[in-house]
Amino acid sequence: MAAPYPILYSFRRCPYAMRARLGLRHSGIVCELREVVLRNKPSQMIELSAKATVPVLQTIAGDVIDESLDIMLWALRQNDPGGWLTPQQGTLNEALALISQNDGDFKAHLDRYKYPNRYEDVEALHHRTQAEAFLKDLDERLNQSPYLFGDRVCIADRAIAPFVRQFAHVDKAWFDQTPYTGLKRWLEAFLSSAEFASIMIKYPPWSSGDDPVWFGRNTS
Repeated sequence: MAAPYPILYSFRRCPYAMRARLGLRHSGIVCELREVVLRNKPSQMIELSAKATVPVLQTIAGDVIDESLDIMLWALRQNDPGGWLTPQQGTLNEALALISQNDGDFKAHLDRYKYPNRYEDVEALHHRTQAEAFLKDLDERLNQSPYLFGDRVCIADRAIAPFVRQFAHVDKAWFDQTPYTGLKRWLEAFLSSAEFASIMIKYPPWSSGDDPVWFGRNTS
């Protein structure tokens, strides 16, 4: 069913949902944001996506996109004023490959570091150490340039930063004393930006019949 604006089902603290909001904000696409309570997911979202996880985007045409990176790409392919899809150094495929590393092994270790009680026979510090291999790679890149692929932001920076943020906040005191100077500078610049503040505005949980909450309109 066609709608006047895209509809985004989101959860403020989810790094995947942050990623989607960053792409939509950068592209200037205004959408109706529906904040989800994860323990009480709206039936409308579940009907759109059997995965029943945020983010879920329903386009104006009624198409459903339920992968965070696909939402970013969908938005940026319509409007990409900062050239996120054209890294200054390297290629888009290389940027997507780095994101794939983040979403694969790094995220698996991050989950077991942050939520060891959710898994059997898991030692949190072991997975922190395993996750550091990816962080070291990022840090090496960021000691050579301000961003992961050169002197300006590209899609990899914004797709990966929410997950590094989550990792850092598991044990902030430990993270702060690590030798990853480039990574910490990059993360702090992201967290202190108006861009990040604009996607982290708190909204009440959505219920059917509520007045629309507009994301991307007066959030910069």
